[in-house]
This record gives sequence, C-alpha cells and structure tokens, in this order.
Amino acid sequence: MMNEIQGIARLKIHDGKLEEFKRVSSQCMEVARTKDTGTLQYELYFNQDQTECLVLERYRDSQSLMEHLSNIGALMDAMLKTCTASGEVCGNAPPELVKALEGSPVRLFTPYQSLQFASAEQPAA
Repeated sequence: MMNEIQGIARLKIHDGKLEEFKRVSSQCMEVARTKDTGTLQYELYFNQDQTECLVLERYRDSQSLMEHLSNIGALMDAMLKTCTASGEVCGNAPPELVKALEGSPVRLFTPYQSLQFASAEQPAA
C-alpha cells in the first residue's frame, strides 16, 4: 500500500513582493532541510517572468506532511503577505489530514491508478 503523499503548491506572487517572497521561501526551504524528518522532495520553480511559483513536494507519509506544515507554520503569515496560494495534495489521507485541509485552498486527490518505475528509465515496450 502506498503511503507517500505528493503535493503541488501554486503561488501567484503579488506585484512588488518578489524579493520578499524569495526571502520567505528560502526560510521555508531551510526549515524543510533542517527540521523535517519525512520530506522526500521540496522543489521550487518559477515561471519565466517570476510572477508564479510551483512547489513540488513529496512526503514519506501523511504524518510527514503534517510535521512539515507544523514546522513552517510560523512562516505562513509572512508567505501569504507575498502571494496567493492554492494547490493539490495527492495520496491516501487519514482523517486528521482531511481536517487540516478543510477550508484551505488545497484540494485533496485520492489514488485511482498508479505505475511507478524503480529508475528514471522505463521498460521497453
């Protein structure tokens, strides 16, 4: 059974707030790097004109995602002053994660079908 949780955060940066956004997002990255114990991936990508940012996230399990949210919680007010956020969380979510996402701009998607490869190379057809 797959316990891994994946997420995509979609951040639209407010006019004139790019440098502040970069400062706060760097703090979030540092927290993920030094305090999270179950974060497997945490990558930020800008669009060409740096008005939008995608954050690709993977966590060992839902508890790891909850830990990450707790760890960056103190930075969220500052982050939301620089951007508008929405996103998706994909995985099997226990009731506490469903409750944590209620009322947020984050939508939950549960598994339907999945195929994973052990390496970047796919088998020959």
